[in-house]
Amino acid sequence: MSSNKPVAEVRVGAVKAAIWPNQTESGAVRHNVTFSRIYKDADGNWKSTSSFGRDDLLVVAKVADMAHTKIFEVANGHSADQDGEQQS
Repeated sequence: MSSNKPVAEVRVGAVKAAIWPNQTESGAVRHNVTFSRIYKDADGNWKSTSSFGRDDLLVVAKVADMAHTKIFEVANGHSADQDGEQQS
């Protein structure tokens, strides 16, 4: 079950979690999560990083909590579309 696209994403402000499916040898699906933060560089171009500052950490924790909930929703067959994406 290889995918170039996450099964779901959650976002708060500039911090995003992407949820990726991974099929085990036994056929079970496990999910991994990657975290990123978007920002504008000095030239005004949007960039993404996996580095977080002190003030990002509570947002990362909130996004991690939301991703945890979303994984259970996906595993239980609930919609994994962007309707559940939170932005602020």
